[in-house]
Amino acid sequence: MPFDSVNSNKPAANRRETAGAHGSADVVVGIASAADAEELAHIAAATFPLACPPGAAQPNIAAFIASMLSAQRFGEYLADPARMVLRATVDGRIAGYVMLVDGPIADPAIRAAVTVTPTVELSKFYVDAARHGTGVATALMAAAADTAGARGARGMWLGVNRENERAQRFYRRSGFEVVCTKQFPMGDELHDDFVMQRTL
Repeated sequence: MPFDSVNSNKPAANRRETAGAHGSADVVVGIASAADAEELAHIAAATFPLACPPGAAQPNIAAFIASMLSAQRFGEYLADPARMVLRATVDGRIAGYVMLVDGPIADPAIRAAVTVTPTVELSKFYVDAARHGTGVATALMAAAADTAGARGARGMWLGVNRENERAQRFYRRSGFEVVCTKQFPMGDELHDDFVMQRTL
């Protein structure tokens, strides 16, 4: 079921949670719109490098951001019925986002390893560094699970760099477990990722 068919229900819209011990503002998660493309691109440019391994070449990081995380790209993602972008706001500003992708898994090795189906890919999950530990990530993950479940998925899967231990700890706390590995191309580099899945 493509995401445009569940948009009218807005399963994740207006999810509001109080931030954790390190924050005091409310976190509001909703479905992003075309009007959010510029701000999403700004957040993406600031947060994507945090997920890259320490040895990643800066020109490759910059090229990936320019080609995959620009405002134009987000406009395309937001118009794609197979994708849904949820944005978390704090004090009216976007503090993080997640992109869900519906459809069959292209890589046969990943398809064989991801056993909880039907599934949705959690393609991008990023939070502003200043908002780490304040409840933004927890609110985004809960909304992502609600949204995936609303379109009939029984599970979610994702890829995470093998050196990104902070993200792995969060995903494990959120119910994900490693099922296989894959490579993530970035410029002339290949980075090693864990593939993780969870049951909804």
